[in-house]
Amino acid sequence: MPQAMPRTEFIALMAMLSATVAVSIDAMLPALPEIAQALSPDNLNQAQLILTFFILGMGLGTLFAGPLSDTFGRKPVMIVGSVIYTVSAYVAAHADSLELMLAARLLQGLGAAGPRVVAMAVVRDLYKGRGMAQIVSFIMIVFTIMPAVAPLLGSVVIDLFSWRAVFYGFMVFSVISAIWLTLRLPETLDPLNRRPFRPAALKSAVAEMFAHPVVRLSIVVQSLVFATLFSMLSSVQQIYDITFGRAESFPLWFAGVAIVAGSSGFLNASLVLRLGMMAMVRGMLMAQVGLSAAMVALGLAAAQGYISTDIFFGCFVVWQISVFFQAGMTIGNLAAIAQEPMGHIAGMAASVIGSVATVIGVLLAIPAGLLFDGTPTPLAVFVFLESAAGLMLMRLMMEADARLTPAP
Repeated sequence: MPQAMPRTEFIALMAMLSATVAVSIDAMLPALPEIAQALSPDNLNQAQLILTFFILGMGLGTLFAGPLSDTFGRKPVMIVGSVIYTVSAYVAAHADSLELMLAARLLQGLGAAGPRVVAMAVVRDLYKGRGMAQIVSFIMIVFTIMPAVAPLLGSVVIDLFSWRAVFYGFMVFSVISAIWLTLRLPETLDPLNRRPFRPAALKSAVAEMFAHPVVRLSIVVQSLVFATLFSMLSSVQQIYDITFGRAESFPLWFAGVAIVAGSSGFLNASLVLRLGMMAMVRGMLMAQVGLSAAMVALGLAAAQGYISTDIFFGCFVVWQISVFFQAGMTIGNLAAIAQEPMGHIAGMAASVIGSVATVIGVLLAIPAGLLFDGTPTPLAVFVFLESAAGLMLMRLMMEADARLTPAP
């Protein structure tokens, strides 16, 4: 068995495994116009489904990845997921119809669920409480910075070769992470703690989780936060292209936004130990309610010609930063909040939490993308409503947590 990994290398590997998702989404953004022209010329808006089908597959796969890792161990499930991901990427590279592309992306998402979800269970095996939240925050730094690199790399690959070559890049990324995992990471699940994979056990775990008010509310709030992020990702390329006419410079703008937003992980890691996870999430949602409401107002003003396109574009970039910044400050905390009472079923809990939050999030995000009307206003309305609902639920969560926490 390999030696225990140093903490820095452990964080780097977990971040790379988690970043499989970000790479698979963000590297696709520059390719969407060309894929739309090649596979869906009669309805260019359907190209957004290439992103959402991947996320949907990931959400569905997430439901099983954790329980399987509780039965067979963390490493085998992550490695098998990497194999499914790699094979599906090869099929997508050769797709000659939108239907085949969407099927391959759905399967690619299923494969990505292994590394993504089980990595969180590995972290939970080794850390807990605010210490776990701190580790997750460092992982989220890569999750939020990766968009700075992925669209630029995707754009370069497309310019040098074609949009199909992007999928070969996915294959290389997955193979490298799988080899690193195989050679360096010890199995973190004690054989004595393995649980048989039984539908009854999954049903029991789901019932236990949703009976816990803090866990239940955390999952719903995480779904809403995912919805804001997925909504932005679905529409952002078209907004830069159609609304502001900046398709060529989109990867550079996106990189700048991601780099700035990536600081959220460092800030969260330094503040969460002092302020607590719930306070951090509540504060970010409160800020986003105000910012998205302002963006709706600015969109209406721009439509009437009260502000210039350049000023409106600058405001949009600031707001885009805030959405990604919010993701870095909330998703890891919400995952840690939901996982904390479920340490005895960490893998299964990670699966249920990730699956429900992702599937609901992507289903809420699809209308935001399909309702794109050439302006950011529909997107801003969706983000406002999702953030406001999350803020209200956070109040209920904090009240429930106060009732469950014993008095000193």
